[in-house]
Amino acid sequence: MELISGVVLAGGKSSRMGFNKAFLRLGQQHLIERIVATLKEVFTENILVADAPELYWNLGLPVVTDIFPGCGPLSGIHAGLVYTNTPYIFVVACDMPFVTAQFILFLLRQAGGGYEVIVPQINEQAEPLCAVYHKGCLPVVENRLKAGQYKVSGFFQAVKVKYIAQEEFSYIDEEDKIFINLNTRNDLKRAWHILDREDRSWRKISALRFKDLKKDLKF
Repeated sequence: MELISGVVLAGGKSSRMGFNKAFLRLGQQHLIERIVATLKEVFTENILVADAPELYWNLGLPVVTDIFPGCGPLSGIHAGLVYTNTPYIFVVACDMPFVTAQFILFLLRQAGGGYEVIVPQINEQAEPLCAVYHKGCLPVVENRLKAGQYKVSGFFQAVKVKYIAQEEFSYIDEEDKIFINLNTRNDLKRAWHILDREDRSWRKISALRFKDLKKDLKF
């Protein structure tokens, strides 16, 4: 039995960007394509929560809508808990393009021990939109939504939470960039700079490897 499913929160039109961030292009992919590809590396079951499902059918995974529409990311987490078939879900916002399979696997290893939320921290701040949630959260989350209390971390005091300090995953290369989310055009520029730097680094490594290969083959 699979224990964890991936859930992408696609949201909708960004108030600060003025359009749907999921379809921002970063490199050769839209943000949504990038994060879906990463989740498919890790999970057998993935779903996408969106308010306009028809925009995402080409991604090759089920698309569901909020049961409590218009209530922000908390309603997306709620939908993910309802519509998946596993005890746990890994939730990620679609505007976090640098989340990696390596980091997701690290986070999944922290599950168990009766914890209902496993949430990483960066600079001592919790990142609830890149976290693991257990089905046991569902009644609490639903009650919060019904009460009009939409802050994601607002229900944490009612469940057992494991906070993962940044020091615990500092071995991951440039771990702080994992949590970059694209809320403004400046954020997008920063993401392009990071991608360009990664691309140049990869080309340099590839060139060195090719040089070593030529040496080994006595070209």
